[in-house]
Amino acid sequence: MRNFHLAGRSTVHSQNAMVATSHPLAALTAIEVLRAGGTAADAAVAASALLAVIEPQSTGIGGDCFALMQPRGEGKITAYNGSGRAPKAA
Repeated sequence: MRNFHLAGRSTVHSQNAMVATSHPLAALTAIEVLRAGGTAADAAVAASALLAVIEPQSTGIGGDCFALMQPRGEGKITAYNGSGRAPKAA
């Protein structure tokens, strides 16, 4: 298993699903949601909720969002970059 206290990136491969978060407990939470039949969106919300508790200085309402999405049955991957400031009227 990778030592999460050392910087570096691991190569990963998956046939069904993949989760990446800044904290192992949030990743495990998302995995459990997926195992229970939840969608990728359900898993993302669960992981974000946990991160808001264990990393409140980094995650929560008004935080950034980066996502790679591939709708089932489609080969196209869509990237979402939700960082930066929201428009004043948002």
